[in-house]
Amino acid sequence: MKKSPLILQTIKKDISKNKWIYIMAIPVIVFYICFSYIPMAGIQIAFKDFNFGAGIWGSPWVGFKHFISFFQGPYAWRVIRNTLLVSLYTIVVCFPAPILFALLLNEAKNKLFKRTIQTVSYLPHFISLVVICGLIKEFTQSTGLVSTLLAFFGVPQETMLLDPERFRAVYVISDLWQTIGWNSIIYLAALSGVDPTLYDAAAVDGAGRFRRVLHVTLPCILPTIIIMFILRVGQFMTVGYDKILLLYNSSIYETADVISTFVYRKGIVESNFSFSAAVGVFNSLVNFALVVVVNKISAKVSETSLW
Repeated sequence: MKKSPLILQTIKKDISKNKWIYIMAIPVIVFYICFSYIPMAGIQIAFKDFNFGAGIWGSPWVGFKHFISFFQGPYAWRVIRNTLLVSLYTIVVCFPAPILFALLLNEAKNKLFKRTIQTVSYLPHFISLVVICGLIKEFTQSTGLVSTLLAFFGVPQETMLLDPERFRAVYVISDLWQTIGWNSIIYLAALSGVDPTLYDAAAVDGAGRFRRVLHVTLPCILPTIIIMFILRVGQFMTVGYDKILLLYNSSIYETADVISTFVYRKGIVESNFSFSAAVGVFNSLVNFALVVVVNKISAKVSETSLW
């Protein structure tokens, strides 16, 4: 009971000291309340047979009917498997790549070369996703640039986005091209905070450039890497549906159809809102559980965590 007044006093002092920071945070807080927390009331349609006439509150309650229907349906395993595999491949390829890219840029001594590479690598992030997907389709069709280049190495020249076995490779490689430069920014910022005297001390001890990276640079930016990994795992089941939606077609549903695109088809195309909401709730719960588990493991292993 005594701690409560002390906590309130501490909060009041902090607000008084940093009032302008709190004022600047108000629009962000209002945004999340309006567009993230208030809409959570609509989650209940996952447990109802929703119809427009009765509205959310007037629709009949059906419990876990839609969840059971999803798991007993013919597409549950397919979309879960595809989501897991695409997300796993993306993490394995695209998560360490920006770290390596940032380390290489950090070792570059020529400032003009470094800035040019950074600018070129950032560009795909600012190109519209619709344009990106249009380029991918053009490059991977049977007469496209990528297909033509691969033909020199004996790969059959055919439209890659019509082949279920090639879709994941196209998705992951194009995602790497899109994100490697932009995602490296935070690691470059972390690298700029490494104490230069640590490198001098390592050099005096006889450590070469590779040893300095291994024993000085990586340990210094490890907390940043861990935090970014935890946040990435929190999106493990949320594969970008917009990109897949723009790339896939019925001939590659077997490997391209993920939970988010399945929800889109069921909810928007077929107007089965309750069923799609149930699948979305399941997806969100898995993401939340993964964040909690990985954060707990990280806190025990490295003493770095989100909370």
